[in-house]
Formats: sequence, C-alpha cells, structure tokens
Amino acid sequence: MRFQIDHDLHVHTRLSLCSRDPGQTPAAIIEDAKAGGLKLACLTDHYWDSAVPCNSVVNPWYEKQNFDHIAESKPIPEAEDFTLLFGCEADLDIDNKLALPPSRYDDFDFIVISTTHFHHLIARGHWAEHSNAELARLWVTRMEALLSMDLPFYKIGVAHPACALMNCKSRTDYLETLDLIPEQDMRRVFTKAAEVGIGIELNYGDVKIVDDEDYRVMRMFKIAKECGCKFYFGTDAHGRRPYADYMPAFERAIDVLGLKESDKFVIGENSKNS
Repeated sequence: MRFQIDHDLHVHTRLSLCSRDPGQTPAAIIEDAKAGGLKLACLTDHYWDSAVPCNSVVNPWYEKQNFDHIAESKPIPEAEDFTLLFGCEADLDIDNKLALPPSRYDDFDFIVISTTHFHHLIARGHWAEHSNAELARLWVTRMEALLSMDLPFYKIGVAHPACALMNCKSRTDYLETLDLIPEQDMRRVFTKAAEVGIGIELNYGDVKIVDDEDYRVMRMFKIAKECGCKFYFGTDAHGRRPYADYMPAFERAIDVLGLKESDKFVIGENSKNS
C-alpha cells in the first residue's frame, strides 16, 4: 500500500520564538490538520532544558525556550478522530550536547532532534571561515554523535536532515555540501539509524525542491530507504497555512522514493528498545 500522509510530526506553535504568528495555537493546529485530512500531529516547539548548559551562538535565545515556556501549550486539547501529541524540537550544541536530560524523556510523546542547525554553531559573518567540505564532515559527525546516544529512539526523529541551514553561504554552497557527504558515510549513518529505530523526517523545507536539484537533495533519503530507515512527514510550520500547500511536495517525495506504508515511522514501534 502506498504511503499515506495522515500525520504531521513537526509543527510549531506561537511559543517558538521564531513563530511570529499569535494565531498558531494548539487548537488552530488541530483545526488546520483536520481540514487537511490528517489524523495525528505533534507540537514540537524549540526547546533547551534549563538544567543543560548550552554552548551555542544562540544561547540567549534558547534560554527562553525552556520547559516551562513550551509547556504553556498544556493541557493539550482533545478532538474527535484526531490526536495531538506534546513534543519538542531539541538541538545539539557545538559540543554535541543534547538539549534535554534523561529525566525529561518521559515528559514528551515525541522528540525531534536537529543535527543540521549549523547557524546555531557559526556566528553570522563567519561562514566563509568554514569550507563546504568541513561542513559536510560536520553533518556526518553530528549524526554519528546523535545515534551513539542512549535515547528512547522509538519516539525520536531526526529533524530536517537535509536542511539548508547546514550551509548559509548560498544555495550553491549548500548543494555542494550535500554532494560532498561521502556515500559510504551516509550508508554507515543510515544503517545505524535503521538499527536503533529512529525516524527520518521528510521535512517540507527539505523536499520542496526543483527538478534540477532533485538528485542532490533526495540522494540521502534514497540511501536512507535502501538502509531500511522509516520515515515520517513534518511541515515544520511556524504559522497557520493550509495543508493543501504542503501536499504536492510530500506526494512527490513519496513517488520519488517509492514509499509504502511499511516505510512509515510509527511512534512506539521500529526500535529494539521500544
């Protein structure tokens, strides 16, 4: 059976400081997702726990995104024939330290973890100091760091693994950075990802591509599929927008990758430690 788009496991509310949409509330997310034909969504506001020191150029920003702040969405509203989960988008800092301690794992239904927010590691105006080859190596080392952690991978996803924020110099430099990630490294990383059972996100920003960029962006997802990874969709929405706007890119990704329902990441499954 063809992969069904019945979920959005990466969506932000107004509580993410980069949202700037006061109307992006849990209730609005339910309304928009149901109108788009979905049955499941997860709130994933940006989060850095107050108990974890943060070595990042956006440290002052993250200090505001603590648990008390994002928990303002609770209690999570209920709706007929729809499930809204409470999750978060956590980050790794410069030292590959995770934003949340083990004591917080049970506070979330689902956790997306970003390894590609390189703009949190490199100060504005300093991108030229880092070669594209160096940034490609950084993609590998950060993915390896995440996958080596002792985490409840059955409820964790890799947020936007092909995110353009891994190289903010230009679109050309970003695409070259993707090209420079060796296939053998990708295969090693995604083989490990399949083994631990983490979900691989098909983020709207990653798969919203033009034809001449197709292979360069989708290469990592094709390799991930060949390695046995499971996938989920995430709009990464920070404000209200009809789901009809996202669906063409998602449907195209399903076709390009040849995804079946058996390729879907399901929270609570797909892991040795579930």
